[in-house]
Amino acid sequence: MTVRDLKNNIDAAHSLEPAVRPTGTYNGTSVDLAGYHAALLLLYVGAYTNGTHTPTLEHSDDNVSFTTASAAELDGSFTPINSAGSANSVQRVGYRGSKRYVRAVMTVASGATGAASAALIVRGMPVTQPV
Repeated sequence: MTVRDLKNNIDAAHSLEPAVRPTGTYNGTSVDLAGYHAALLLLYVGAYTNGTHTPTLEHSDDNVSFTTASAAELDGSFTPINSAGSANSVQRVGYRGSKRYVRAVMTVASGATGAASAALIVRGMPVTQPV
């Protein structure tokens, strides 16, 4: 059996810190994709109480002006978290866009006590290996 080394070929960067999010818009920390040819947003959701939690991925050329990545720039799509059935789950959506910076965004409507969530940006296909 061939052993494949994933650890030295990817890097994970924190975007949205683990937190319970009530109503509001939460912009994650931006992640620089310089030196990588691929990226993936991993969204993990814990306990759900109420509200509709809509995740998106934003991107930017200058790390200042961010816009929402279009469906054509994503591999997969996000599902809103709006019930207890959405709790304790992981969503993964790839980024196909060409911009240098990306970040996770969580928009919450009608969330008095909200839901716990966090997001990582996984960078892959590095120009220089190992990472």
